[in-house]
Amino acid sequence: MKKSFQYIFNFMIGGALAFSLVNCTASKYPGKKLIWSDEFNYKGLPDSTKWNYDVGGHGFGNEESQFYTKNRLENARVEKGNLIIEAKKENWEESKYTSARLLTKGKFSFEYGTVEVRAKLPKGRGTWPAIWMMSEKMKTWPDDGELDIMEHVGYNQGFIHASAHTKNYNHKINTQKTDTIFVKDVSEKFHVYKANWTPEKIEVYVDDKKFFTYENREKTYGAWPFDQPYFLILNVAVGGFWGGLKGIDDTVFPQKFEIDYVRVYQDK
Repeated sequence: MKKSFQYIFNFMIGGALAFSLVNCTASKYPGKKLIWSDEFNYKGLPDSTKWNYDVGGHGFGNEESQFYTKNRLENARVEKGNLIIEAKKENWEESKYTSARLLTKGKFSFEYGTVEVRAKLPKGRGTWPAIWMMSEKMKTWPDDGELDIMEHVGYNQGFIHASAHTKNYNHKINTQKTDTIFVKDVSEKFHVYKANWTPEKIEVYVDDKKFFTYENREKTYGAWPFDQPYFLILNVAVGGFWGGLKGIDDTVFPQKFEIDYVRVYQDK
């Protein structure tokens, strides 16, 4: 009888806790609802109903040195409640490094909302992790837009960058809209990287501290292509025109990009 009572008690407490966690997640932003998430409460390859892969070793327009693999646990896996994207020093086809780039293209996209990603970043010269978004209907970059919620280059440890790329404003013509915040322990602790996206502006935060704002002032597609569905991207590049600007330190590999959750909210 005592054992049965204890079992019932534990069951009730566990159920109440689970309800509390769900309710807390749902009510974190008053007036908003959670429309998509991956909490990574499973094990193995990333959920194929939510994530696709970019595959290849052709540099992806940034002169990157890695080969992005697909369905390979060594480069992308879920364990202990986290998604792990791991960059490794190994020969793969014609590349000297491997990594993974996961994206929701074709599976989930949205127009306006709040994106939250709780993550711990890799470190070391040559690493280039990112949390970003692109248009589901992308035809020409940067005309159709790109939003970088978090970029970190390992030779500049702790400096987090956010940027908006458009036809009128991008790094290729030195008109990019970007800003930076310093967070000393990005590779030692988890932090929440967040973007609020409305028809009027995009705001980017680390741990609720806003450090970048891009406003829809000109009301033209060349300056603001962000009135259309975008998908999410998570990756770790190795090298590249920015990540490899000061070379690649092969002694730092392997390096892990650990993601606790990805959540997207919209107005009710």
